[in-house]
Amino acid sequence: MAGGYDPAMTATGRHQPQSLTITRALEQSALAGRCGFFFDFDGVLAPVQLDPESVMPTPGVLDQLALLGPRVDKIGIISARPVLFLLSRFKDLPSVSLFGLYGIETAVDGVIRVDPAAESWMPAIRSVIGDAKRELPAGVYVEDKRLSVSLHYREHPEHEAQVQRWAEAAARASGLVEQRGRMVNEIKPPISIDKGTVLSGQVADLRSGWYFGDDLSDAKGFAALRDRHRQDPEFFGVCVAVRNPETGHDLESQADFMLSDPADMPDLLADAVTVFAP
Repeated sequence: MAGGYDPAMTATGRHQPQSLTITRALEQSALAGRCGFFFDFDGVLAPVQLDPESVMPTPGVLDQLALLGPRVDKIGIISARPVLFLLSRFKDLPSVSLFGLYGIETAVDGVIRVDPAAESWMPAIRSVIGDAKRELPAGVYVEDKRLSVSLHYREHPEHEAQVQRWAEAAARASGLVEQRGRMVNEIKPPISIDKGTVLSGQVADLRSGWYFGDDLSDAKGFAALRDRHRQDPEFFGVCVAVRNPETGHDLESQADFMLSDPADMPDLLADAVTVFAP
């Protein structure tokens, strides 16, 4: 258990009884019937790195997802990453559905789709990317995601306030929207697609669903599972937060279970594989 994962850990008591262990939650999901597992990528299935392009899944994650895929009804990665990046990491797992740029881009059953409403914002995104490269300090990494842009200041946290102000002003002037994350500000199209809307659609026909997140945007995924339970009290949803000392405190307060690190994920997934044995 490299990351300190304990299958006997109990729920936080905020939304699930404190007597519920993570093993029992897995067993309850298996008994419920149709079940899905959904994950953020960075900070959950992979450690956050200074160079975003160098990030790879935690060792063991891909192997366990490959085993779990045939045993559950759905597995999905819902990430701020472009879908082509996600495909480069999960290309050998056809049972895993990929939702890039919060769901603006999807790769499901081998078919890539882009929300047409986002395409119309391409000129505004290109303009913002050009301005960011000219106007922001050299230490800020401007990540061109084609239909959005991320402004990373992890290597130079002293630029946080400047990046925040610039992103807010650029979004306001262009009609785009700004979103804060872990040492990053994102600017994206103002369309009603996010982790919550994606997850709501994915769990609509399920009897149980798990979502694993670490950052501010993942709160919408947690809310989607809570909403599904309110609509159908028989639905069993489990929200798991992976600790994030930078921006994760609010998310932790909404979680059923807490993991200390992405290194915990292979062991948890291995337990899920065992519980969902054919």
